[in-house]
Amino acid sequence: MANLIDRRTKSLMLTTALLAFLAVIIGAFGAHSLDGKISPDSLASYKTGVSYQFYHSLASFIAIILFLHFKRIQFRNAAFCFIIGIILFSGSIYLLTTDAITGIGLRNIWGPLTPIGGLFFILGWALIFYGVTTIKSE
Repeated sequence: MANLIDRRTKSLMLTTALLAFLAVIIGAFGAHSLDGKISPDSLASYKTGVSYQFYHSLASFIAIILFLHFKRIQFRNAAFCFIIGIILFSGSIYLLTTDAITGIGLRNIWGPLTPIGGLFFILGWALIFYGVTTIKSE
């Protein structure tokens, strides 16, 4: 008999895997294509965005596994928070740091999204903490 999961959880797993996959590609792009094209400070910030994307992709996957094992909604909600955090935090950093070569602009829009993404990371970790407290121990 095959293991079954609901569509929402499967979509969450696929999104998480895609974000981890993209973190590797975005990191490689930055290492090989951006050096010398953006300032050293921007490159350092770009690398921070990649790191946070990868760490929180892994955290999202762990949260989904915890959800599947313990059936606590806090874990699935944590995974959602990590994904939103990646999009807002890392995504805004990518846009801000490459602005010199892309010319996209809109710093007033992208800039405030970075700390909001950080708040979603914090909320995700708080949900993991709370979810663990709801698990009964022996």
